[in-house]
Amino acid sequence: MPGVRKDIDGPYLRSGQVAARAGVNPQTLRYYERRGLIAEPARSPGGHRAYPPETVTLLTVIKAAQRLGFTLEEVAELLDTGRRGHPTPDLRARAQVKIAEVEAKITDLTTIRAALGQVVDAGCDSLTHCTCPDCPLPFADLAEGGRAPDIPQEG
Repeated sequence: MPGVRKDIDGPYLRSGQVAARAGVNPQTLRYYERRGLIAEPARSPGGHRAYPPETVTLLTVIKAAQRLGFTLEEVAELLDTGRRGHPTPDLRARAQVKIAEVEAKITDLTTIRAALGQVVDAGCDSLTHCTCPDCPLPFADLAEGGRAPDIPQEG
């Protein structure tokens, strides 16, 4: 494998190599080390950080988990659970929670899309001084000094 050095107990990669292969910034490696997501690497005879090639795979897993909506804190907890070496329902339960969060976001985005469609269909031309006849923007009249709409108070 080009770029893999064998000076320390087998092959290792330098920071820039790991970052490039995993598609992350070199500063990300140090941040993940501080957070405990990846182990602090050994040092080469020249003092360079010496990462095992598996670090690239771990970084890829971390980034994939983030794309699924997991926070770094959640990823750290899931990695810790996996490092203990016994299966737990933790990932499944957390994935179910993420599914519920995604569904809520989809509902919100669907509402936003519908509202934006009303703005486009009505021909709105300003947030504060709209001249369309039936402006769907709920607070456009506030900019004109109008009265705030009645908002139901919770109980």
